[in-house]
Amino acid sequence: MTTHPIKIGIPGAGGRMGGMIIREMALRDDMVLVAATDRPDSDFIGQDSGVLAGIGSNGVTITSDAADLFAVADVVIDFTSPQASVAHAALARDHTTSLVVGTTGLTEEDETALAATADRAALVYCANTSVGVTLLSRLVEQVAAQLVDGWDIEILETHHHHKVDAPSGTALALGQAAARGRGVDLDAVSDMVRKGQTGARKQGDIGFAVLRGGDVAGEHSVIFFGDSERVEISHKANDRAIFARGALRAARFAHAAAAGFYSMDDVLGG
Repeated sequence: MTTHPIKIGIPGAGGRMGGMIIREMALRDDMVLVAATDRPDSDFIGQDSGVLAGIGSNGVTITSDAADLFAVADVVIDFTSPQASVAHAALARDHTTSLVVGTTGLTEEDETALAATADRAALVYCANTSVGVTLLSRLVEQVAAQLVDGWDIEILETHHHHKVDAPSGTALALGQAAARGRGVDLDAVSDMVRKGQTGARKQGDIGFAVLRGGDVAGEHSVIFFGDSERVEISHKANDRAIFARGALRAARFAHAAAAGFYSMDDVLGG
């Protein structure tokens, strides 16, 4: 019995994550890039996606035809923008093409639009495709459930100066994990802005702090402050390749999965 490689489509192929995924995919024999796109106004249109990714010509030219991307691929891996990801989810539903979305900065309305795809296609949505961060989220939920009375939670995240959304999608996901552990609504307890005379810290709040600078791939810490002690759980990404590897793992999962709305927890057998 012959096993055919999974056919992968990459929107935003001229970007940093698109190029990283293409490079990582080239190291595997169970996947093949069949289509690549970018914005219609992109300077990368018409260029060879392999050359741009630094692996040499792969014969896949970057176009602006998103519909064709979903028509020819088994799985599309999307790290683009909220607006583009919502449009891609609609195409995934139309073509019943599996989709992995790692885009951050989506609103609740955007996420609802993604979920609408799940009746006809498998969609994995994850703010962070790192396996380590997925495990970190599980730990945070467990610890938050145990450290309640007298314990304050603060989430600190650091990213490169090009990142456009804050707090990061990963930081918010960690906040959601902590809130689940405590059985509360994150929106009701989150504290994201501190300036001036803020008053004493409110018991039960989950605080967020954001740093931006340099070329930091991504660092996240969840700190539990108690009286005379504290517990810190951290993850540091030294190379963005970890996100590409996680996305490819998610693509394998999505290719085999029934239509539905999934997370990286599902990918890891959560």
